[in-house]
Amino acid sequence: MIEPVQVFWAPDGASMPTLGSRPLVDVTDGDTPNLRMPVRMLSVDTPEVTARGAERAAQIDEEFSQLAEWIHKGLAPISSELGEFLKPRLDSGQAGSLHFSQGQAASAFSKENIARRLARPGGQPRAMFIRVADSPFDSNHRLLAYLAPDYTEKERREFPKRLRPTFNLDLVTSGWAAPFIIYPDIPAADDLALLIEAAAGARADGLGIWANPQTLLAYEYRSMERLFDITKKKVNGQPLKVDERSWRERYCVDLRNRVLHGPEDYFGIDPEYRLWLWPADLRDAVARLNLTPSARLASGR
Repeated sequence: MIEPVQVFWAPDGASMPTLGSRPLVDVTDGDTPNLRMPVRMLSVDTPEVTARGAERAAQIDEEFSQLAEWIHKGLAPISSELGEFLKPRLDSGQAGSLHFSQGQAASAFSKENIARRLARPGGQPRAMFIRVADSPFDSNHRLLAYLAPDYTEKERREFPKRLRPTFNLDLVTSGWAAPFIIYPDIPAADDLALLIEAAAGARADGLGIWANPQTLLAYEYRSMERLFDITKKKVNGQPLKVDERSWRERYCVDLRNRVLHGPEDYFGIDPEYRLWLWPADLRDAVARLNLTPSARLASGR
């Protein structure tokens, strides 16, 4: 019979997502199994492939065209300024198909790039270097990390960061990812400079997603999916289970001047200079980064 204990604790742990049918790689010793797990690459955002196929992507073309019409008629809960900015992309007739094809291209680039950079001529492939965020998991319990080939100490001394970029930075340089920096996971000063330079260069040269002016960035695409669902229910007179403005949540800071903008005013900031804030982090970020609200935000508009 065991004796009673006097310590009671409720841990704050979280369940990890399903890792598939073969998550176990091997077991090092009794208490150290090695598992496969999903990683969300920090500071970058590639187009989504959640449509899964051309048929669903074509349906999204129609849904986004319908959303553009609702925005034009003032039926969607979105500011007129952001609505005007997004309408041409939503009403292009290819918003879903374009995004899906870009997502496939980004995925293909990432697979080829990782395989190529980990390869060693005639030898064992390099190991993977992983640097995690201050808070290592996102809301979907994916590991948040920067990934790169694992260089030797000698190589790190001889080659500057520019010549041994992370796979995250490669995606931005190629144009297949937009920068997506979310507070508090801000890159160090030298890494941030490389990211901004790469993003600005890819955008100026029309690489990857930047080749088509009708591109919806991945975070815009996801928010428009949510806005479509909300507006459809409003138009059909169905009750909403969420706030009608819940389709957009993050505030946006201009990295050049530390001005804080509302969730629907990000589009006035060049993509490479956007820093995103969750509402829960707003007070902390304002204090630590010495942010100033935009005139529009300060006026409550």
